[in-house]
Amino acid sequence: MKKQAVFLVLTLFICSKAISQSNLNNSECASLNPENFNKVIDGKQVGLFLLKNGNLTAAITNYGGRIVSLCAPDKNGQKADVVMGFKSIDDYLKATGVYHGAIVGRVIGRIAKGTFEIDGKTQSLTINNGANHQHGGLKGFHNQVWDVKTVTDSTLVLSYISVDGEMGYPGTLKVEATYQLTSNNELTLKLLATTDKTTIVNLTNHAFFNLSGEGNGTILDHVLTIPSNYFCAVNPDKIKTGEILKVAGTPFDFRKGKTIGKDLILENANEQLKIGGGYDQSYVLKKKKSNKILLAATVVDPKSGRKLEVLTTNLGVHFFSANFFKGADVGKMGKPFNYRESFAIEAQDYNSPNQKSFPTLLLKPGEKYETYTVYHFSNIK
Repeated sequence: MKKQAVFLVLTLFICSKAISQSNLNNSECASLNPENFNKVIDGKQVGLFLLKNGNLTAAITNYGGRIVSLCAPDKNGQKADVVMGFKSIDDYLKATGVYHGAIVGRVIGRIAKGTFEIDGKTQSLTINNGANHQHGGLKGFHNQVWDVKTVTDSTLVLSYISVDGEMGYPGTLKVEATYQLTSNNELTLKLLATTDKTTIVNLTNHAFFNLSGEGNGTILDHVLTIPSNYFCAVNPDKIKTGEILKVAGTPFDFRKGKTIGKDLILENANEQLKIGGGYDQSYVLKKKKSNKILLAATVVDPKSGRKLEVLTTNLGVHFFSANFFKGADVGKMGKPFNYRESFAIEAQDYNSPNQKSFPTLLLKPGEKYETYTVYHFSNIK
């Protein structure tokens, strides 16, 4: 109990120091009050941290490791908040959309019936999506308070220990997430994990973007490029079938760049589009794990001139066109989150634990899980 109290005091000190040094209330974008994030959840202190470097500012909370705000300039130098988020921790707790800006794990995506095998032994996970397990379970990483390890003007290091059996996953998994703003107008995210028992891991950040600014209308006119020849087929439960399909000749071909809305008129005619209610697919970037960083996607908003390039060491990237938001949640700018007014570009491995033809998600003791993702902002004229 004494150790926990000391940790809470230290965390409060770090939160206060980070916010006072950053002058958060004078942000050029959302006016965020750090007191609205001062809350103890499950005995752990939640706070809000501002990072600044170059032309970017970012606000991140250790509740779920969420990106709350990310401000970037347009072609005229006018800044806007391009990440969907909320003005308080209470708004996150009551939101109908539960993954905004969060680190998702242990495994992103859906696992059929919540079961998979390790060395011939069936592992059973909690069920939270119909008959299936989704995004790490109800108390996945997005709903956990992460420990604060380091705070500087441009860097935030968070850690979380997922105990053996949490949400049904075997092994105690130690995770570290490093957010950093660079002088090259980049937000980078490094994710590291180790385990004491063989388990499965596939982490990502689940931020939703609108390059026109939060709540500033549709993203269907944003121009998206995904340099991938293949995407993963899913069944009606949105679980990967193991089949990898060519994008050529389908609405999923973004290799030459096109507006997000161009082929959505085919939603009822294309089975995969219909299952997703729009775009909700994983693309293959490479088939073997390596530290080589590849361009995963480029998004341009012709109106503002903002350009986002996502680069990653992951095997794939998942594109989601926010097909289910209905305006029930109101963001930090006082505007509702509406249907197809944001998009997610999730750097992740395209693997599924029950598809043996896919690269493995297994992480064994002595091994290190490591991914690196870059969100690079610039402008077109």
